[in-house]
Amino acid sequence: MPQQIENSVFVPDESGMVQLGKLIARSTAGGEVIFLNGDLGMGKTTLSRGVLQGFGHQGSVKSPTYTLVEPYEFDERSVFHFDLYRLGDPEELEYLGIRDYFTDEGICLIEWPERGEGVLPVADLQLNISVEQRGRRITWQPQTEKGRCLADKLNGCLTATGEDPFTE
Repeated sequence: MPQQIENSVFVPDESGMVQLGKLIARSTAGGEVIFLNGDLGMGKTTLSRGVLQGFGHQGSVKSPTYTLVEPYEFDERSVFHFDLYRLGDPEELEYLGIRDYFTDEGICLIEWPERGEGVLPVADLQLNISVEQRGRRITWQPQTEKGRCLADKLNGCLTATGEDPFTE
């Protein structure tokens, strides 16, 4: 497993969160499992919307709180957006056929991953969202070599966009 390196960025508003999601989409290679951690209302679904827009999605993005997973198909890959907030027991994921979603081509964005502990695979990248001033602090930590590659590409995208890419 790669050395645990934590990276972070301050995002001042919703549009910045969407922009970060687009950068995450550009940084993926396929097959990544990304855990989205944060309290209610932190912006996990907004970040997911940005990832989906980064792949070309133009419709609305709803949190799959009741359906548990919302699939999105794109030319280059599939993205599966999970929200496990209402999951009663991690074993319920087995009935959902959870293992079928983790492919070499697909990307899995998982909100409330702790609710699926013991059934979900190890995250390639852990994203944590917390309140800071009037915005959000997003930190990410690679957990696998694939996660390290994603984090390196994301850091490269952030460096290329400037020191503070989310403010005008």
